[in-house]
Amino acid sequence: MEHNVPLITTLAAGFGIALVLGFLAERIKVPALVGYLVAGIIIGPGTPGFVADVHLASQLSEIGVMLLMFGVGLHFSLKDLLAVKRIAVPGAVVQMALATALGAGVAWLWDWQWGSGLIFGLSLSCASTVVLLKALETRGVLESMNGRIAVGWLVVEDLATVLVLVLLPPLAGILGGSAGDAAAADATPLWTTIGLTLLQVGAFIALMLVAGRRVLPWFLWLVARTGSRELFTLSVIAAAIGIAYGAAQLFSVSFALGAFFAGMVMRESEFSHRAAQESLPLRDAFSVLFFVSVGMLFKPTILIEQPLHVLGTVAIIILGKSVAAFALVLAFRYPLNTALTVSASLAQIGEFSFILAGLGLSLGLLPAEGMSLVLAGALISIALNPVLFAINEPLRRWILKRSALARRLEQRGDPYAELPMSTERKYLEGQVVLIGYGRVGRRIASALRSRGIPFVVAEQNRELVENLRNRGIAAVSGNAAEPAVLIQAHIARAAMLVVAIADPLDVRQMADIARTLNPSIEIVLRTHNEDESVMLRKEGIGTVFYGEEELARGMTAHVLERFAPGPHAHADGHPAGHAA
Repeated sequence: MEHNVPLITTLAAGFGIALVLGFLAERIKVPALVGYLVAGIIIGPGTPGFVADVHLASQLSEIGVMLLMFGVGLHFSLKDLLAVKRIAVPGAVVQMALATALGAGVAWLWDWQWGSGLIFGLSLSCASTVVLLKALETRGVLESMNGRIAVGWLVVEDLATVLVLVLLPPLAGILGGSAGDAAAADATPLWTTIGLTLLQVGAFIALMLVAGRRVLPWFLWLVARTGSRELFTLSVIAAAIGIAYGAAQLFSVSFALGAFFAGMVMRESEFSHRAAQESLPLRDAFSVLFFVSVGMLFKPTILIEQPLHVLGTVAIIILGKSVAAFALVLAFRYPLNTALTVSASLAQIGEFSFILAGLGLSLGLLPAEGMSLVLAGALISIALNPVLFAINEPLRRWILKRSALARRLEQRGDPYAELPMSTERKYLEGQVVLIGYGRVGRRIASALRSRGIPFVVAEQNRELVENLRNRGIAAVSGNAAEPAVLIQAHIARAAMLVVAIADPLDVRQMADIARTLNPSIEIVLRTHNEDESVMLRKEGIGTVFYGEEELARGMTAHVLERFAPGPHAHADGHPAGHAA
């Protein structure tokens, strides 16, 4: 029997080859995303042999875009962004502007239209959140201050790119796109078109924030009450794709923006973590298809025909963006290691670049050559990104060793890096030095204040330190794994060091520095890892609290206290008021 099954053929080829190449990529310490892109190149029209259905792959990639953006919205935290807003917002905006200018300038040298150059530059300006999160998780620095700054920076880039995606179609006419021919024939003024577009987007956002925040969590609660896992998963996926499709049909909003707000609104639900977990397999599967379909658009011949263009594209991504970010972070008076981390984080492009370049291609703004250059830049930059992260620390040491300017910048005065001269004496001796002011640190600090016990907070987030000082809390800014920070917290005369962060490398370093500066100090540590807690206790570094263990102790103590025999207990041992 002859089967005409192009969809199944495309899925089988895409998933199968992506699996093999993704596995090989991970084995050689390269992000699996590179393997998925190469899989698309292999089954695309740009290479000999089997060619998958490009039209079907394009539609599947649209679903991938929806689910990718839904995942971004589901994990988008306005609170996390506001914690680093003073560096992330201006830094991301300026860096994107500089990268866009570089891309447009290079395109102008290639005799492209200015609209094409603008889209090309914008495509190179936004880094991949997927690649960044993977890199930070692999190195265990996602929850560090440097990691939060890098993620916040990319969130701002994502939001800016979403705005560009909204405004690009009505602006296509004046940018010189072929899709602008119809717009040119329309007598509607440009600013009226833009105003109408923004009005539609505003109406959709208002509807989602006002009605969606109430209806969607309520709907998830109703489905969750049925106890059916498959129904819950179905409701999450239906909400993501349905809202994205409805936004496009009713408000002329892109699928990407609709799905993003669906995820952001669903985050308000108490079932958001479950929604993220249940939808993850399908999101991952269609994300793979998105990258495969993008790879199908790549023409490998461009590497031979225009190597200088490829080299220029890669130079903008890896050098131009990194140098701009490096200078901006230092200008905001952050340390060298933060500047290097953010620079490495931005030295790649990914999913948003593909979405933006694809839209430019469909609007006739970006030539096919531009799409291939964006893909070539993505492949090369993503493959090299782990190397950039690996050389961060050796590069930092090399710079500090050979550059007097770098050493001065590292040691420059920071108003929050030391306690004010007016600090009371009780905070300078016999105090508690509290490292970290996150969820655990805040509770410890609250308990200390209620008992009248003086303490000094050491925290990497300078904005948080500023807020603490405004509230009358003694605090210093910096990484407490560096001796200077603990010295400024007056560790030499402190009674106790309480480390409320769980980074095992930094924790050991802090404990060693504290013991060196104050041999008699008592040290209290926390950890999320059972093996790490056992090792720390064996080494006798200090009193170690392991999260799950302490949670179990607290719950057990409560249960035993509740059911302990008392004067009002029944003879059968049950507490008063409880039936046997």
